[in-house]
Amino acid sequence: MENSSVDKQECEPAANCWREQVVELLYWRDVKTTGVVFGAALLLLLSLTVCSIISVCSYVGLALLSVTICFRIYKGILQAIQKSDEGHPFKQYLDREVALSGDMVHKYSDIVLAKLNKIICELRRLFLVEDLVDSIKFAVLMWILTYIGALFNGLTLLILGLIGAFSCPIIYEKHQAQIDHYLALVNNQIKDIVAKIQAKVPGLKRKTE
Repeated sequence: MENSSVDKQECEPAANCWREQVVELLYWRDVKTTGVVFGAALLLLLSLTVCSIISVCSYVGLALLSVTICFRIYKGILQAIQKSDEGHPFKQYLDREVALSGDMVHKYSDIVLAKLNKIICELRRLFLVEDLVDSIKFAVLMWILTYIGALFNGLTLLILGLIGAFSCPIIYEKHQAQIDHYLALVNNQIKDIVAKIQAKVPGLKRKTE
C-alpha cells in the first residue's frame, strides 16, 4: 500500500506539468510554439483526408530526410572549402540522450491506467443503469452521435475537434463574462426541463432525492 501511495505522489507532479503544458498550448501563451503544433497537427489531419496514413508517414519521413541530408552535404562542402574542422552539424543532437527512462514510462503508464480505470467504471455505471437519469442522458448523447456520425466521418470530427481545441479556450478567455451568462441561462433551462420530466415520469428521480 505504501508503494502505491508513493507512486501516486510521484505521478501527480508529472501530470500537473503535462496539464500546464497543454494549457499553455491551447491558450496560445507562446504563439510561435502553439502555431507550430497546431499547424503541424492540422496539416497532418488534412493530409490523411487525401492519402493513407502510410503514405503520409512516408512523405513526412522523406521530407525530413531531404532537409537533413541536404544540410549535411551543404555543411560538409562548406567545411571542405573553408578547411574548417567543425565536425558533424548534428553532433549536439546525436550526443543527447533520447531513450525513455523506466521511471518516466512508469509514471505516465500509471496516469493512463488510472484514467482508463475511471472511464471503465463510469461506463459500467451508465450501461448497468446505476442512476436512471444519467443513463438516459447518456442514451440521448449516443442517439445524437449517430446523427453526427452520419454527417461527418471520424477524421473530419478530429479536424473540427482540433480547431475547436485551439480556438474555443482563447475565445472563452476573451469573452468569459458573456459566455458564462448565456451558459447559465441554458443550464437553468435544461434543469427546469429535466425537473419537469422527473416530476411527471415516475422512477426518474435520483436516489439522493
